[in-house]
Amino acid sequence: MNYNIIGEPFPAVVCTLNADESMITERGSMCWMSPNMKMETTSNGGIGKVFGRMFSGESMFQNRYTAVGGTGTIAFASSFPGSVRCFDITPNNPLIVQKSGFLASESTVELSVHFQKRFGAGLFGGEGFIMQKLSGFGKAFIEIDGHAVEYDLRPGQSIVVDTGYLAAMSASCTMDIQTVRGVKNVLFGGEGFFNTVVTGPGKVLLQTMPINAVAGSIAPYIPSGGKN
Repeated sequence: MNYNIIGEPFPAVVCTLNADESMITERGSMCWMSPNMKMETTSNGGIGKVFGRMFSGESMFQNRYTAVGGTGTIAFASSFPGSVRCFDITPNNPLIVQKSGFLASESTVELSVHFQKRFGAGLFGGEGFIMQKLSGFGKAFIEIDGHAVEYDLRPGQSIVVDTGYLAAMSASCTMDIQTVRGVKNVLFGGEGFFNTVVTGPGKVLLQTMPINAVAGSIAPYIPSGGKN
């Protein structure tokens, strides 16, 4: 499988598959394809995996696209302005992704639910208890809200991230919360009560325009039903 990411900041990934190669994606991500691409809607696992995907922000079923009779082409578009990144998933290098961050992957990659082990990180860290885990073997594409910034953390090295700006991290990284210090900082700093702390070793992928921040910025300008 070969691919080409085009169109940023409104990106899509165009994939060229050899005969009988397959890709999986969530419902509604496919934007165009060659006529020989066969679609099959599948649960891609047992009932546990179905509900796990639902809790992680994805649809319960996945679409599998297979090139039949020769080379096929298929494209998947991001749902929000930003970036699309490709990751090579291996059994020793799974990836943890924000909810609804998965775009598409080779069929040998498994999408499952990832629960935050630390109660505080899940409750106050802004990323939620439930994220997505990509494991198995193959290429996977994820959506990034805005521009993508990547850091490679050494063992024990940490980075402090504001709510919503964490897009993905290596499964070897850990996530915790840090309280914003100082009453004035909390009340008037505008950054909230908690930050997320990601500690290596592993890669961390940050995003510059999380959708929740965009929604908060435009909300004051949306007329409400009670105003004339």
